[in-house]
Amino acid sequence: MIIASQLACGAYARSRMVALQALIGLAILLPVSACGSSGSTAASGTSATSATTATAATQACQQVSTLLTNGPDPDADPVGYAEAQVLPLRQVHTADATLGQAISTLANAYSGYSAAHGTSKTATATLTAAISRINALCPGAGATL
Repeated sequence: MIIASQLACGAYARSRMVALQALIGLAILLPVSACGSSGSTAASGTSATSATTATAATQACQQVSTLLTNGPDPDADPVGYAEAQVLPLRQVHTADATLGQAISTLANAYSGYSAAHGTSKTATATLTAAISRINALCPGAGATL
């Protein structure tokens, strides 16, 4: 019981940290996006959209990396680690659709793995694929099983 309450408290603290990081990121992103010139062309508008998406992806990768480094030790308690990642990952949102889908897939894979208590080969394979995908999109994110 102590472990469950500690996980709940840790998840709550992490969710508050994620919310704070998102707020800070938004505060930085809004003034930067307001600095565009009023005479921009369609090409520069596309460039600005690409830059905004790249910035959003970078921020989301930083959030994912921070989330994955907090919580139980994955080597000592892989199921507890997986369970602790689900809610915080589901609270990460990004304008980058590919990355957003990968984060959602990772959260779902961690959920499936923990629900199966780490014993399902299918859940393990799904999680391994999701980990590979997120680590490819966010080098150094540290997703692990």
